[in-house]
Amino acid sequence: MSQRPSRQESPPPSPAAAGPATVTVFASPASWIESDALAQCHQVAALDGMTRVAAMPDLHPGKGAPIGAAMTSTVLYPFLVGSDIGCGIAVFPIRLKRAVPERLAARFPDLDRALDPERDADDPVWAVVKGDIPAGHVEGLGTVGRGNHFVELARIGTVLEPDHASRLGVAEGDLVLVVHSGSRGLGERILRAHTEVHGAGPAPDPGAYLAMHDDAVRWGSLNRRLMAARVAHALGAEPAEPIVDRCHNLVEIRDGLYLHRKGAAPGDGCDVLIAGTRGTPSYLVAAHAGPDACHSVAHGAGRKMSRADALRRGRAKHTVEELRRTPVGSLVVCGDRQLLFEEAPTAYKRIEQVISDLVDHGLATPVATTVPLVTYKTADLGASPRRDRRRERGRR
Repeated sequence: MSQRPSRQESPPPSPAAAGPATVTVFASPASWIESDALAQCHQVAALDGMTRVAAMPDLHPGKGAPIGAAMTSTVLYPFLVGSDIGCGIAVFPIRLKRAVPERLAARFPDLDRALDPERDADDPVWAVVKGDIPAGHVEGLGTVGRGNHFVELARIGTVLEPDHASRLGVAEGDLVLVVHSGSRGLGERILRAHTEVHGAGPAPDPGAYLAMHDDAVRWGSLNRRLMAARVAHALGAEPAEPIVDRCHNLVEIRDGLYLHRKGAAPGDGCDVLIAGTRGTPSYLVAAHAGPDACHSVAHGAGRKMSRADALRRGRAKHTVEELRRTPVGSLVVCGDRQLLFEEAPTAYKRIEQVISDLVDHGLATPVATTVPLVTYKTADLGASPRRDRRRERGRR
């Protein structure tokens, strides 16, 4: 029997920066872990009240705090959650008669156009809204946002745990919608209100922050449902409830401590979709992380290039058309050429290595892969006349 690799207990960069918190990196020596990201972990560990920092194999530097980390503390720090409170990934089953990427890509709705409760009052997608819209935040409803957010039509690929997949209601060849998005400005507004007064300091009134934070988490989950319903209706399918919906930017109270997650998914006995890239599979996993990992797992492949580097290198190696057709044969809907290069599959770590690290450290068990067919990043307005003509031909 092979021996499980020991966790990397990374030393602090200098005695002056050392804090009382334990910093543990759940990655193998073969994994790409930037020194800047490790330095950020130790800066966080030195904050007052910090008890543990668990860095996932998708760890990379963020603005002020590492992305791909879970952190426990006796003090609540809003900047350790970040501005996109409620960001997460949901997976929805979808039934279609035929799954031809070229035809389906042309039928995706414009997920940059927000739903308006009055103008779009007759839209059937509102059926997924139960009760009031959290915080009354109607701006950006039904939109995906930019950056690494996406909506993807995918096919269930390799099933690694058939019994578990069956409990989730999926089998090889089934189609799913994967929706990755957050609170679309609401979380940013909450963080800005804090930082304008307190900077990177703790929340002076944790209860007040948590009330606003919880609204943003609920809003993000609702918005993922709205987008899935918009795509389902556009593709001629009935909307379905998600089989997985996990937020990876949030804080919760656990064992008397504040557990902050910034780009880390809940890993305490739940199912999680760990996103690959638009040109690689993603993985549905059963997560079973314990307290040493802050009950968390990775949320995706994790960047290995900054956006500037990805743009510079990508333009030297690829054309726009090459990036719109991925190595797995899927299509990318993206009218923003810069974003195409910034989000190229080569800008990210190998998802297989991330999953291998989680397995080797006993944090997760892969259940099935999802293989992209169409990945929506932002509307390709240049293609809209062709889409309209196709629809007209269909009506005739």
